[in-house]
Amino acid sequence: MKIWIHILVIGACLVATYFLYNKQVGAVPLLILAIYLFFFSVMKMRQAKNSK
Repeated sequence: MKIWIHILVIGACLVATYFLYNKQVGAVPLLILAIYLFFFSVMKMRQAKNSK
């Protein structure tokens, strides 16, 4: 995936967290961001494992 897609997703989650924090649902975008980063790291680990 392109780097700008990752920056866009992370930025969107940060903006959503900022606006939803006042409504006391700020943890939802952070949870989505954590899941996104988990699957991104798994994808990178698989690429590294297959390249050896």
